[in-house]
Amino acid sequence: MALKGVARGSYEKLHNDQTEQIKAAVGEIARLLGDFPGDAANDTSRWWDLHRHMRFSQGHDWHDIVDFDWPDVRAVITANFLGDSDPLPVSDIDLGQAASGHLTGSATLALPWERLDDDGFERLLYDLLRSIPEHANVQWLMQTRAPDRGRDLSMDRVLKDGSGGVRTERVIVQAKHWRSRSVNAAAVVETLTAGKLWSPLLVRGIVIATSGRFTADAVSWAERHNAEGTAPYIDLSPESRLETLLAQRPHIAAAHGLK
Repeated sequence: MALKGVARGSYEKLHNDQTEQIKAAVGEIARLLGDFPGDAANDTSRWWDLHRHMRFSQGHDWHDIVDFDWPDVRAVITANFLGDSDPLPVSDIDLGQAASGHLTGSATLALPWERLDDDGFERLLYDLLRSIPEHANVQWLMQTRAPDRGRDLSMDRVLKDGSGGVRTERVIVQAKHWRSRSVNAAAVVETLTAGKLWSPLLVRGIVIATSGRFTADAVSWAERHNAEGTAPYIDLSPESRLETLLAQRPHIAAAHGLK
C-alpha cells in the first residue's frame, strides 16, 4: 500500500481518487474474508485502527495506515488465509517433467544404510566424492578393513578465490560405516594421529564420513582442534550430510541400492 503527496501534519480530511481506491480495496478484502476480520481482532488491534483512520481520513491517519495498520493486518491475513483443508501453494512446475518421473531435489530422506557393507559404503563414498566438481584425483587407497584405516580414500580439493586464483589441497577421507554406535572422540583422535604418519603427502584436511552420527565429545574435540588452526582441518560428515548430497544425486543412491 502506497500513498503519495500526503503531508503527515495535514489535518484536512482527505478525499480523492487515491483514498477512495484504498477504501474500496479494504472493503473488498473484508468481503472476501467474511468473518475473518473479526477473528483477526483477537490477534491484532490494527484492523479496527485501519478502519478508524480511514474514517477520520486526515494526513496523519493515512500515514499511520501505511506505516502501522496495513503492515500488521497484511501479516495476520497472510498467516491465516489458508484453512486446514486448503492445498498448500507450490512453485510453478512443468507437468511434463513431473510425469517423466525424473524429478530431483534437495529434500532429504532417511536412507537404508543397512543395505551396505563396509566395502559398499566406501564404494558409495568414492562415487559421491567424484561427482562433486570441486574434487579432483579421487582415489580409493586402501583395501577395506586394511590395517591402516586412517586413509580409505583421498582427493584434491580445488579452491578458487574471487580474483581467479586456484589452488588445491590434499584431503584424506576415512569411512566409518557404524550403525550400532556413534563415532566417538577417541576415533577422531586416532584418525588425526594416523595423519601424522602420512608423510610425504601434504595433507591439509581430514574428512571422517559415517553412515551414523558423532558423539557430542567427538564434535567438541574436532571444533576445538579446528579453532586452534592446526593442520589438518577435520571435517565431520554424518549421515545427514551424506543424505543431503545423495538427495541431490539420486542416481548415485539408486546405483548403490539405497533407493
